[in-house]
Amino acid sequence: MLQLLILRGITVTAKMFLILTVLFGATAMAVAQDEVIRVDTQLVDVPIAVSSANGLPLRGLTKSNFIVYEDGKRQETIDFSATAAPFEVALLLDTSGSTRNDLYLIQRAAKSFIAGLRPGDRVSIVAFNTSRTSTEAFAVSEILIGLTSDRAMLGGAIDNLKTSNGTPYYDSLIQVIEKVFRDKPKDEFRGRRALVALTDGVDSTSAEGFATVKEELGQIGIISFFIKVDTREYFESNLLGDCRAATRFSQAQIRRYYKSFNPKAKMEKAVDFCGLGEFERLAISKKLYEIADAEMNELAKNSGGKVFPVADLSEARNAFKSVADEIGTKYTLGYYPSNDKRDGTYRKIKVEVTGLPKGTTVRAREDIPHR
Repeated sequence: MLQLLILRGITVTAKMFLILTVLFGATAMAVAQDEVIRVDTQLVDVPIAVSSANGLPLRGLTKSNFIVYEDGKRQETIDFSATAAPFEVALLLDTSGSTRNDLYLIQRAAKSFIAGLRPGDRVSIVAFNTSRTSTEAFAVSEILIGLTSDRAMLGGAIDNLKTSNGTPYYDSLIQVIEKVFRDKPKDEFRGRRALVALTDGVDSTSAEGFATVKEELGQIGIISFFIKVDTREYFESNLLGDCRAATRFSQAQIRRYYKSFNPKAKMEKAVDFCGLGEFERLAISKKLYEIADAEMNELAKNSGGKVFPVADLSEARNAFKSVADEIGTKYTLGYYPSNDKRDGTYRKIKVEVTGLPKGTTVRAREDIPHR
C-alpha cells in the first residue's frame, strides 16, 4: 500500500509538471532567450576612478564607456553602478606616537570627513587604544562603531578616541577585513566598499604581517585610501639619546629591517636594540618608513585607491576632503570571468574608457585572486 501511494504521488506530480510546462513553457523559453541567469557567486567587482587631464573627476559616464579585460581577454560587463550609488567605509585612525598631543586634530579631521560623505554612505570607525594589566600596558586595535549612517553616533565615537603606546596597524587592517566587512555587502553596496586610513603606516606591535594583510585585502576587493602622515622627524628626534625613547621599534620591526637586506638574517643583534648606535637606529628608522611607504602605495595601487601625503595632522582635514570627493565619484562594474577556473592564481585586470578626451586617466583594481 505504501509503495502504491508513493507511485501514485509520483504520477500526480508528473502530471502537474506536464500541465505547468504546457501553461508556462512559452514564458520560460522567452526568458531563456532574452536573459542569461547565472547562479554563481564569482562576480568580480571593479571600482573605477576616472579623471580629466587636469585631475578633476569625470561624472556622468555610462556602462558603454567602459571595457574590462582579465588577463588580456575582454569580459562582458554584467553589473554597473554610477557615482551616485552609496559607499561603505572603514575609517582607521592611527592614534599612536606623535599623535597623542594632536588628538583633537584627528577628531576634527575625521568629523569633517564624515560630514563630507553623502547621506546614504555608511561608516565604521577603527582606532587604537591602550590596554593594561597589573604588570604591563600594550596597544590594541578596537572597532569603536560598526557600519552606520547615523552621524550623531559616529561623532560620539570620534569624541571617545583614545591614544596608544604602540601601533597595531596590521592587526587593525585585519579587523577591518574580518570584522567590519565580514558579511557580504547588500546589493547597493556591492563593489562599493573602502578603507580610509590616517596613519604613517609603520607597524610596531601587530601579531599579523603585511603579507597576510595584502592577501586578505585582495580577496575582498575593497578600495584602499591612505592619508599618510609624515612622523619621521618626531621619531628620529627620539632616537637620538636615551634608548628608552626609542620604544617604538619592536623586535618585529627590527627583524623586518634586517630581513629587507638579507631574508636569512639572524636576530641576535636585533634583540639588543639599545646596544645599537644612534646612527644605526636612524638607519633602521629610515628603512622602516621606506617599507611603510612602499606597502601603502602597493595596497592603494592594486585596489584602485590612492595615497594622500600630508606633512602633519593639520593638513589631514583637506586630505580627508579629497578622499570624500574620490569616494563620491567612483564607478563600479562587475563581470563573470570567462575563465572560471578557481586555481588560486592572480589574474590581471585592465579597464579602458572610451569616447573621452585625450589625457583622461583611469584608476581601477589591478588584479583578482581566483579561489
